[in-house]
Amino acid sequence: MACTECRRRNYTTVKNRQNDRERMELRKYCRWCRGHTLHRETR
Repeated sequence: MACTECRRRNYTTVKNRQNDRERMELRKYCRWCRGHTLHRETR
């Protein structure tokens, strides 16, 4: 998952793509922005 503000990839996720086609969006901690920001799933 990549931070939407600084665009750095901070987290890895594993999910079933057959059940969940759209990309996940979660508020997670970014150590470069030093705060909780929106993170989107990248491919």
